Amino acid sequence: MQKRPSWQVVLLWAIPLAFLAVFFYQPLVAIFRLVFSERFRQGWQLFRWTQVSKPLGFTLYQATLSTLLTLILGLPAAWLFARFQFKGRKILRTMTIIPFILPTVVVATAFNTLLGSRGWLNLGLMSLFDLSSPPLRVLNSMGAILLAHVFYNTSIIIRMVGSSLARLNQNLPAAAQSLGASPWKAFKEVTLPLLMPSILSATLMVFLFDFTSFGVVLMLGGPQFSTLEVEIYNQAMSRFNLPVAGLLSIIQLIFTLLLSALINRTNQPRYGKAAIASERSGLRKAKNAWEKAFVIFMIVTLLLLMVTPVLSLVTRSFFTFEAARGERGELQTGFTLRYYRELFFNREGSLFYVPPIAAIRNSISYASITMLLATVLGLLAAYAIHYSGASGRFLEPLFMLPLGASSVTLGLGFLIVFGSSLLTQGRFQALIPIAHALVALPLVTRTILPALRGIPENLRLAAKNMGANPLRVFREVDLPILFRAIAVSLLFSFTISLGEFGASSFLSNVAMPTIPVAIYRYISQPGALNYGQALAMSSLLMLVCVLGSLLIEHLRLPGEEMF
Repeated sequence: MQKRPSWQVVLLWAIPLAFLAVFFYQPLVAIFRLVFSERFRQGWQLFRWTQVSKPLGFTLYQATLSTLLTLILGLPAAWLFARFQFKGRKILRTMTIIPFILPTVVVATAFNTLLGSRGWLNLGLMSLFDLSSPPLRVLNSMGAILLAHVFYNTSIIIRMVGSSLARLNQNLPAAAQSLGASPWKAFKEVTLPLLMPSILSATLMVFLFDFTSFGVVLMLGGPQFSTLEVEIYNQAMSRFNLPVAGLLSIIQLIFTLLLSALINRTNQPRYGKAAIASERSGLRKAKNAWEKAFVIFMIVTLLLLMVTPVLSLVTRSFFTFEAARGERGELQTGFTLRYYRELFFNREGSLFYVPPIAAIRNSISYASITMLLATVLGLLAAYAIHYSGASGRFLEPLFMLPLGASSVTLGLGFLIVFGSSLLTQGRFQALIPIAHALVALPLVTRTILPALRGIPENLRLAAKNMGANPLRVFREVDLPILFRAIAVSLLFSFTISLGEFGASSFLSNVAMPTIPVAIYRYISQPGALNYGQALAMSSLLMLVCVLGSLLIEHLRLPGEEMF
């Protein structure tokens, strides 16, 4: 590979590294300095270890339980899609991806419309048995948290474990059975060891997402349940106790970095090309009664758990069951477009609530800046890593570290460092697209880097020999090959920004909320109109995220996986 002049490589590193140094590493250092500052030591007498042990213990408990429940559903579902051919298989598999790509506020709102006091299940029971109050109290419970976690994390098990299982050559366990092994022993001695890296990696990834859960616990768990992220938010935004919030952030950062390192170590397949087969070669129709019962049971279970909440959200946004007087004095119930029409108004005239359409415009503005910023920085980072040779392998983790820090920790760090800076002055909150770009940057880099490494160097050399300057080589050679990866990066960054809630909850002001922040504000308030506006915003946000993810699936290169 022809090396470029060292000053050009240094320049490629300088811009993205400077961005990370100012907006990622500086806030993290500020959190550490706050925790070990004189201010924290002065308040040590008022500090109680239960402020740390209680949220940490609950975070570990709910993450462990959520992960186990996700495995109980996800592993059989992965087996279903990897081994059996049935009508609607492709559609159902696509549907199972949708929960994972939904923003957490949309997930919480969807379960609210299904299980909440104004949800379909309670409304149906009240109508059926002529009840005056909701009979089921599912929200603000541990069960609601676990159900939502299983809902959006099962996709990880299906994709990671299912893809590995589908690629395994079936001749290997068949050979073991021909040598006298029972089907169970062939599975235990051959299939399971080959699958174990993907199972461990998927399990750790699910645990990481459950460990860093924020929106779901905040909106579905109620005040009695508090993970580390929720407690960081409460300590910083409600109690204004930044030192304790900083201590919790450090503890969470340590755990998330360790989990991220374990995921990278375990995500290494142990089988070679001899164990790989065509992804469709192992598919077959269910033969005996047990297999048919398994297929039917899994299809019904997946539809109930992973499709019902989504349908509940969409349909509930078009129906009203509240006592709203019509022109003739009758109660208005049934189908309505009112909640969508009301997106353009703030009927209460409150200074603390802007019209939902304003939040939508804000999010689109923030997302547009985010996708440009993250993609340009990710492109520079990918080139810097690619042209740095062996040193690039040591510098690459610098760009991946934001994956190990939660957006809530990032939001807290931004408040500490930039709380009174020019970036927070005025209506437009410049820190929001910067925070969103930090969240998206590692994913963009990972998307562009493999495509960049796949460009044959002789194409660039041929262009140079014909007199093309470096800029024209990039435009005429690299850019057409990188087009898909760049398009995926733009879409990825845009959808991530639209649905990001953790950092936005710290940085949004009253006049310029994002869509997720506005949804949380509206659904937390009483009144049918506030509730309906939150449902309408959630449905539109879900639609945009689903369309964006489908485009990403269409544009991504063969062999690339979402996880």
